Parts: sequence; C-alpha cells; structure tokens
Amino acid sequence: MKKYAFILALVFCISCGSDKKETIVPKSELSFAGVLEAYYQEGLALNPLNATFAGDNTYDDQFPNLLSEEYHEKAKAYYTKYKDTLKNFDETNLKEGEAMSKEILYWDCDMNLRALSFKNARLMPIDQMWSVNLVVGQLASGSSAQPFNTAEDYNNWLKRLEGYNEWLKTAKENMKEGISTEFVLPKSLIKKIIPQFEVLASTNLQDHLFYTPIKNFPADFSDQDKEELTKAYSSFLTEKLVPSFNEMHQFLKTDYLNAGRESSGIDGTPYGDAYYEYAIKNYTTTNMTADEIHELGLKEVARILSEMEKVKKQVGYKGDLKSFFNYVREHKDLMPYTEPQQIIDNFNAIHDKMKPQIEKLFDLKPKTAFEVRQTEAFREASASAEYNPGSLDGTRPGIFYTPIPDATKYNVFSDEALFLHEAIPGHHYQISLTQENTTLPDFRKTLWYSAYGEGWALYTESLGKELGLYEDPYQYFGMLGMEMHRAIRLVVDTGMHAKGWTREQAIEYSLNNEAESEASIISEIERYMANPGQALSYKIGQLKIRELRAKATEALGDKFDIKEFHNQVLSTGCIPLQLLEDKINAWIQKNSNSVQ
Repeated sequence: MKKYAFILALVFCISCGSDKKETIVPKSELSFAGVLEAYYQEGLALNPLNATFAGDNTYDDQFPNLLSEEYHEKAKAYYTKYKDTLKNFDETNLKEGEAMSKEILYWDCDMNLRALSFKNARLMPIDQMWSVNLVVGQLASGSSAQPFNTAEDYNNWLKRLEGYNEWLKTAKENMKEGISTEFVLPKSLIKKIIPQFEVLASTNLQDHLFYTPIKNFPADFSDQDKEELTKAYSSFLTEKLVPSFNEMHQFLKTDYLNAGRESSGIDGTPYGDAYYEYAIKNYTTTNMTADEIHELGLKEVARILSEMEKVKKQVGYKGDLKSFFNYVREHKDLMPYTEPQQIIDNFNAIHDKMKPQIEKLFDLKPKTAFEVRQTEAFREASASAEYNPGSLDGTRPGIFYTPIPDATKYNVFSDEALFLHEAIPGHHYQISLTQENTTLPDFRKTLWYSAYGEGWALYTESLGKELGLYEDPYQYFGMLGMEMHRAIRLVVDTGMHAKGWTREQAIEYSLNNEAESEASIISEIERYMANPGQALSYKIGQLKIRELRAKATEALGDKFDIKEFHNQVLSTGCIPLQLLEDKINAWIQKNSNSVQ
C-alpha cells in the first residue's frame, strides 16, 4: 500500500515559501486549537503536493525543490518551531482529544526532525517505486488529484512542471554527490529505474505521458485555449522536460549504474545502522529492535506454515508444502482471465458478495465514493496493488489500483484478501472515515503512521469469514499467503538491512515460504531494499490490533461489541500504536466498570 501522504513525507515535501497565503506563525496567545490549525495551514503552504491530494487547489501551480539546502533549512525550522510551541501547553489544561493531538504533533515534528538529520532522502532521491517522480507521473496522466477542468488548471500544471524540472536537475546533481559520498542505490534497483526514464525520454510527443492532458481537453474549451495550451505544452515538453528526462536516463544507465553498490541493505551506506534504527521506530511506532523483529518474524512464519498445511490437506494435495506453493502459482484454474476488465469486475463482485455482512461488523461507513482501477501502464511493471485516498471533501473517490501487466497470467487466489486490505473495510474505511471525521483537527486527517494504517488493513484480511468470504479454500489460502507475505517481511527486511543478507538470500527465503510468483517476490524484495523499515509496519500493527481485540473480548465478555471496538480503533484516525493501546485500555476499563 502506497499513500501519497507517506510518499511526500519520505521526501519532506516542504517548499521554500508561497506568495498565495500569508505564512502563519504560532504565537503564545494562540489557543491550542489555533496552534493545530496553524500547523496544518502552514503545512499546506509548505507542502503544495500534499495540499493538492487533500483537495485544496490553492497551490496547484507549485512544486518545491525538495532537494535544495534552502528547503532543508525551511523544513527544519518548520518542525522545530511547532515542537517548541507545544511547551506552552500543559496537558492538565487540555481536553482528552487535545492531549492526544499534542502527543501526535510532538511525535510528528520529532520524527521529521530526526529524518532531516540523515542524507538519504536528498542524496538517493529516486528509486523504482517510492520516489516523488512517480507521483508526478500519476498527476501528469490527468486521472489523479491534479485537476484539468479549466484553462487555469492547465496553466497551473505547466507552472508546477517548471518546478519539477528544477527538482530533476537537482536530483541528478545530488545523486552525483551521493556517488562520491557512498550514498547510492544497489545496482539491481538502478536497473529497474532506467526503463522508467527511458520511456519518458524516448516516447514521441503525441504519445508522451505528460502530453496526455492535451489529448483530453474538456468539451467547453475554446479553440483559442486549445491552441495556446497545445503550443505551450509542446514547447515545454520538447525544449525542457523531455531533455531533462533524457539527461537523467543517460546518467542512470552510465555513471550511476557503474557506481551502484553491490550490497542490498541500508547498512551498506554511511550511518546505515543508525538510519535503520530510525526507520524501525518511524514505521512501527515502537521501540523494538531489529533482532526482536527478526525473531518475531521467524515465529510467525512457522505458525502460518502450520495453517497452510491444513489447507493443503483439505484440497487433497499430496506433495510437500513447497511444491504446493508452485502448484498454486501455476494452477491454470486460478488464472481464468483474458482481459483486464474481467479482473476489475471480479473485485467488484467480491464487494457485492460481502455487502450483506458488513453491517454485522461496522456501523460507521465512509461517504467517500470508491472505485477499482487498473494501474497506469507507465508504472505497472514495478507497482504493487495499492489504495489512493479520495479528497478531503469527498469529491474525488478513493481508488484501489491493481497492476495487470498480463491478464492471462493474473492469479486470483488472493483477491478476496487483497480487496479487504486495499479497499473495504481496509484502507478505504480507515482513511475515508478519518478524513470525514469532523471532530478531528485538520492536521490529523491526512497523517499517516504505517504501523496503524497498514496494521489495520492487514487485520481486516482476517475478517473474511465473518464477511462471507473465504468459502473457497484457495481464497483462504490466499489470505494465509498474504499474512505470510507480511510475516516474511519481518525476516527479510531486518535480514537485509541489519544482518547482512543479500538480495538473493531474501528472494530464496521468500520462495521457500510463500506462493507468490518469483517475479512478484523479486519486485517485493527490491521494494524493501528501496525503503528500509516500511515493510515491518504491517505485521507489527496487525498483531497489536489483534492483541487489543482479544484483550477486550476477554475483559468485556458478553458486553463486547465488535462494531464498537472497530469504532474505537477507527475514530481517532491514524495514530502511533502506543496511543491506540492507551485508548483501547481506557475504553475497556470504562466498559468493565459499567458491567460491574
């Protein structure tokens, strides 16, 4: 699952200012609510891409140079200012919700300041999956958050691309510095980036991704608007942006590839061990160590393998489990489709099947619309299934993207669990209900803590039987497979980044313990290489939510209400796991007292 809030947080998307809104500086006389609102509003001004994805179009023409030294200082000053401002407020004088907001804001500022102390994001700004250039590609398609409804919208995007072009040039210079200071990507990742830029550098203008808006003018555009915009876009692309893409492509396939490191883990870069410690805390919101997580992963893998053995026996397969993995991967009955639309239709059918049961588990449902779409072709080869949030005002739907490079090879065995995770009641419920919650301060509506968000989504995969799914043993095996996938992540992520594992060792371990295809596993392992620690968040968060549900069930007995438990988990939005545990414990205590 890739969230825009997360992607932009990775690169600390903060600009060097804006002339559209007055910068809001917190003052001592501001109320606590005023400080929270100031933090959010200044964040929109300083994070223009985040504003666009939130549905605020004030800054649609801006793209900050995220990689400049000036940006770095602005970012540091922004987080330091608000972290210091929190000292003016005594928690004893705050309401319960405000006290949580203070803890969350402190965490947010502190972790961003820690991140800014590392050079990784500036000197390795481009990878095959997570980096901001891929977000820009989605915006350029005209089917994402950037609006293309008026001539002004078109001109805004062109201005934004001017900033993006500067970012590309700086990225190349920073990557050169990265080569000289040993902050460089592994060769295997560089090889995946080269084709992405080759397409952008070599495609003719009429077929170019960034020319797409010109081919899709709204019907009410005047001939003059069409002519002027076509000329402006054609000139900018041919004279500026495509040459920048070509420069990056040439650099990647020569100097950068030659300098690519052989090591797989972040420990192969300067201060890599310290960065991984930070990444674990950032993504799990815990103080767990790499060793603790690695051992937990090994135990979870063993537990899930025993469950998989039961399914193998149920379907009558006589071979060992590893050969059963191959059987499932290659089973033609599990690859029944010939067209991408058939796969989209199947996901919609899964949704229809579970609708009658959803009422039993949830009494809060988002108003934001929801769609299933195929991942865009330009990024499909390296993409995983993902959910992209709708806008804060609900006018843009939440979208579940699924990559379908070849419909005839698409295996459906995990589709029910995948839909639960990426769509309903996983990310769509969790994110949309947060965005629609009028009791939350605005800054908390777009926060993303991976352990909570991905932990919730993985937890919802286990609700399949309660929602009328997993009647087919292969679909249940698919759920086990997806849980195994996340358990394996605990082992291979820590293995590569803290224990010296190679890419090949991680691939082999995955092949031996799950039914994913080799191509998919390679893509996943390289995903973990590009973003250390993120893969740990799923299982850590899921296990915590499971633990809290079991604790509440035991403590409350007949008074336990699963719908209310889900409300409690979802109602405060995305928060660090310790705050979630504190909240559920207080809820249990309150309801235990009422039972007595």
